[in-house]
Amino acid sequence: MVALLGFFLLLLQLGPSSCSNVYIVYMGERSPELQPALVRDAHHGMLAAVLGSEPAAKDAILYSYRHGFSGFAAVLTDRQAARLAGIWPESASFRDDGIGEVPRRWKGRCIAGDRFNASNCNRKIIGAKWYIKGYEAEYGKMNTTDIYEFMSARDAVGHGTHTASTAAGALVANANFRGLASGVARGGAPRARLAVYKVCWATGDCTSADILAAFDDAIHDGVDVLSVSLGQAPPLPAYVDDVLSIGSFHAVAKGIVVVCSAGNSGPYSETVINSAPWIVTVAAGTLDRTFLIKITLGNNSTYVGQTLYSGKHPAKSVRVVYAEDIASNNADDTDARSCTAGSLNSTLVKGNVVLCFQTRAQRSASVAVETVKKARGVGVIFAQFLTKDIASSFDIPCVQVDYQIGTAILAYTTSVRNPTVQFGSVKTILGELIGPEVAYFSSRGPSSLSPSVLKPDIAAPGVNILAAWTPAAAISSAIGSVNFNIDSGTSMSCPHISGVAALLKSMHPNWSPAAVKSALVTTANVHDNYGFEIVSEAAPYNQANPFDYGGGHVDPNKAAHPGLVYDMGTSDYVRFLCSMGYNSSAISSMTQQHATCQHTPKTQLNLNLPSITIPELRGKLTVSRTVTNVGSAMSKYRAHVQPPPGVDVVVSPSLLVFNSTMRRLTFKVTFQAKLKVQGRYTFGSLTWEDGAHTVRIPLVVRTMISKFYINA
Repeated sequence: MVALLGFFLLLLQLGPSSCSNVYIVYMGERSPELQPALVRDAHHGMLAAVLGSEPAAKDAILYSYRHGFSGFAAVLTDRQAARLAGIWPESASFRDDGIGEVPRRWKGRCIAGDRFNASNCNRKIIGAKWYIKGYEAEYGKMNTTDIYEFMSARDAVGHGTHTASTAAGALVANANFRGLASGVARGGAPRARLAVYKVCWATGDCTSADILAAFDDAIHDGVDVLSVSLGQAPPLPAYVDDVLSIGSFHAVAKGIVVVCSAGNSGPYSETVINSAPWIVTVAAGTLDRTFLIKITLGNNSTYVGQTLYSGKHPAKSVRVVYAEDIASNNADDTDARSCTAGSLNSTLVKGNVVLCFQTRAQRSASVAVETVKKARGVGVIFAQFLTKDIASSFDIPCVQVDYQIGTAILAYTTSVRNPTVQFGSVKTILGELIGPEVAYFSSRGPSSLSPSVLKPDIAAPGVNILAAWTPAAAISSAIGSVNFNIDSGTSMSCPHISGVAALLKSMHPNWSPAAVKSALVTTANVHDNYGFEIVSEAAPYNQANPFDYGGGHVDPNKAAHPGLVYDMGTSDYVRFLCSMGYNSSAISSMTQQHATCQHTPKTQLNLNLPSITIPELRGKLTVSRTVTNVGSAMSKYRAHVQPPPGVDVVVSPSLLVFNSTMRRLTFKVTFQAKLKVQGRYTFGSLTWEDGAHTVRIPLVVRTMISKFYINA
């Protein structure tokens, strides 16, 4: 396979009157396994991705260097050359420097398609497949004239490139988004190989048939970890009917760790998705980094806001107007106040910065930006609840402030006849914020489908994440394409955990997916970088709990050496499905193995998860767990309990003694409700310690009275 390395461009001017330039693209040594004709085709494919067609690429190319080394010369405009630099998958994040030959056990392939062929793969990207049959059966043939999309594994949107580089991107020096977050970028497992299975399209649609086909291929190809940044919002289908649950079940049964996003419907309870117990479900947390800008009012008062806008600002102050004062004739005050689409008078907006306030009906700064931009405004100040998630704004500045600052600016606009504002330059602020915190948008537990299975499992960075981006997806008409972009969501936190899981599998190749999940959950942090308990972005902020972050925020170094793991296998998951009340034939159809369900009312509670969740505690209840020693053979672990408020907890035995022949031990945990009331969920923890390891699991309990009636 060819190593399409990160490349540099040499510019030769054709002459002072020329509007085009000759660019030489040098791509390093040609792989000896690749024939010159395929190298030439790869060069044409790269140019076609920028110029729009193969004929245009052939017209532009002057030379294809494909014998002693790889590269080409072509006549391009400056903008075309800029789009060519870093183009996916030839991006620096996916180069294969120092990576050995593809393992012989690998069965995957790189499937050719629109502007993509086998030569686009290398020793880093070792598989690329795309799935369109299910989509076209449900929605009809895709119209690539109206929708910018590649009928291939090539990414036209950016989401796939971003998540792939987050999980396994190579080190890239001076990575940044238009000057922001500059530094060395790297994925969680930078030396891991990548296989891409494209099931979602630029329309935003993904079909069940295509998703299941991708799982089937990934299992056959021999992947070790599957990173799945997609899912279905509540109401959740039964596990036996959900293709993601079915596909992931079979992957886990083959020893593949499946990591999924928890969803972006927070901060509301019971919104978590991908809640099957065999999946690692990931919530989103913040970083200790943000992007701040100075706001100077005409009265010389100064404030600070957050923004991702790094473009040009007017050289002088401009007028600032309150959105509610410039409402369109057919808009009510509430819609105008939040800058809802179509709510503003374009004549009064033109040339001004608009102050908008978040409302219950319109919470999005991005919506406000589009509204003001369409009305020909030159900027937005968006007052909202405090959050570190910054909306993207590329054509006009959008500065996010809290309600207190927004109210102060509003008071200024009403105090003078010609209120003005001027923005400074945005700056990257690193290490001066408390973090992590659970992101406002991150979906919360408990699971609406199986509340005795704690979800999410763990949290990872998912706010304002810098990662590679496809130049095919222009982020705005003014800016065009970029090589790196900043994005937020549990789609971004998911590949962080996928990268860590890949590292754990490389260190412990015999660990099961359940063991990997246990190592992640039991070693996670519940304290921030200043030693305080992690908080959850909500309205208002509050102390985070296991429904926000599962076991806590990931700690990769501790996860590598957890000491003890809570392990499980396929038979445990089958018993869980039986306990859900699904009939034997449905379970057998899903698992592709004969299942005979017996009445096991406590199976869900005794599922060997790295957590204990009791949705209905009536009086007294005992559950069991089994731990496997993966640390020193001669170890003694002592139990420490932080009981949930209102509940007594007793662990028996409270001392676990392991030796060379005794690697697995079972213990029981008895819960006793102190109060006979219809309670709410309360939270505690059970920790095993041996002096070298701290193995912590969450305890989640809701007390119930024996009979509870609601009068009609």
